[in-house]
Amino acid sequence: MKNRDRIIRYYQGTDNGELAARLIDLADSTAKGRPYAVSEFVSPGAVQIGETIQAHVPSLVLRTFGGYEGAERVKLAFVSADYDGPVDFGITACRLSWDDRYRLLGHRDVLGSLMSLGVGRERFGDIIMQEAGAILLADTKLVPYLQQNFTKIAMVSIAIEEMPLEDIAPRQEKVKEIKTTVASLRLDAIASSGFGISRTKAAEAIKGDRVQVNWQPAKGPSQDVSEGDVISLRGKGRMELAEITGTSRKGRIGVLLKRYM
Repeated sequence: MKNRDRIIRYYQGTDNGELAARLIDLADSTAKGRPYAVSEFVSPGAVQIGETIQAHVPSLVLRTFGGYEGAERVKLAFVSADYDGPVDFGITACRLSWDDRYRLLGHRDVLGSLMSLGVGRERFGDIIMQEAGAILLADTKLVPYLQQNFTKIAMVSIAIEEMPLEDIAPRQEKVKEIKTTVASLRLDAIASSGFGISRTKAAEAIKGDRVQVNWQPAKGPSQDVSEGDVISLRGKGRMELAEITGTSRKGRIGVLLKRYM
């Protein structure tokens, strides 16, 4: 790829230089004759990197899939424009079940147990919590290891069984719209309004590396955010700065925030 170094340098500024290099290698392998090449699971922000790469290689088509409609974490596939066959993304759905009379487990418990097994975050996608269990979207090659070693979550015994991807319902999120005014478009001001916390606590969360903007670590409380930016706060979920509605006579900025519940 002609612009390989330029693309990598650009994304190094957001700590995604290594990921960009891996995705470029995948795109190159398809451009050199493979029908398609599939990445590991990536965060939503990485889709933009894939789109940038695809824009520089017109002979390729970019496809994304996370196992079900609306998946947050997905795999990217660079597909030859001449190929019209199916793409195997290598994703398997695993149903996790446990006796919730003993303990109510949450997303953080499932994620922590997987990480404690040494499973890299790129090896599995979304974790969909249910009343007495969860659905885990995993790399197909990882499933045998999980079946042998993933036997407990926070000391609670679990059972794992494969399930058809078609049985997973589309992702549905409740959205709360917040219309308010802020003194500025600083990250701490927007996070304070959107998550319903004080500006001081928002700044502390940002400094404590608990906040991401567009799935990248926040640079600091004074970082400016723009229309369309997605802000996530660990333990509080995420929101979007959906619209900047204008400026009041007193100089405050009107914003429409969408909080995903």
